[in-house]
Amino acid sequence: MRRIALTGGIATGKSHVAARFRHHGVPVVDADVLSRESVAAGSPGLAAVVSRFGPDILSASGTLDRARLGAIVFGDVDARRDLEAIVHPFVRRGIEDFFAALPARERFAVADVPLLFETGRESQFHAVIVAACTPQTQLQRVMERDGLTRENAQRRIASQWPIEEKVSRADYVIRTDGSYAATDEQVDRLVKELRQDTLEN
Repeated sequence: MRRIALTGGIATGKSHVAARFRHHGVPVVDADVLSRESVAAGSPGLAAVVSRFGPDILSASGTLDRARLGAIVFGDVDARRDLEAIVHPFVRRGIEDFFAALPARERFAVADVPLLFETGRESQFHAVIVAACTPQTQLQRVMERDGLTRENAQRRIASQWPIEEKVSRADYVIRTDGSYAATDEQVDRLVKELRQDTLEN
């Protein structure tokens, strides 16, 4: 089975690309979902986060207040690294379990990993897809989607590698600046290509 990584930057359309792969019946695991599971209420991961960042990052119901935690880690490199040290091992195990559990008939599957290059994990996959848009489009999307000021949006974008740096390292690139239909057409072609490649190899 070919292990394919899907990555990109915040608000570059990666989730839409992943959904289109699922539309075609391609198995997809989402590192963001695994990340949220790692700090679910009552989990050892959440206990570790509280130990590091204090009880103020909890909501009144005892769940993680992501907005409060985000305000801390996106403004402090060391804090972000500490959080990643708690969450990333759980995510890595979840991705490995996902691939191991797939039936033999699956010729390829996709792991949606936002911080693939930042964590140096690209070598663990047979190919890397990057969902990309222009920096201007990315900034506008982050501001509109998350209700952030330009400064805060830029800070979040700056916490990841520049998108064009990721594009330069990709095996495949899906440009998401255009319409949803245009993005879907690119994914459709890529699914066909990947299926053909796995049949030939």
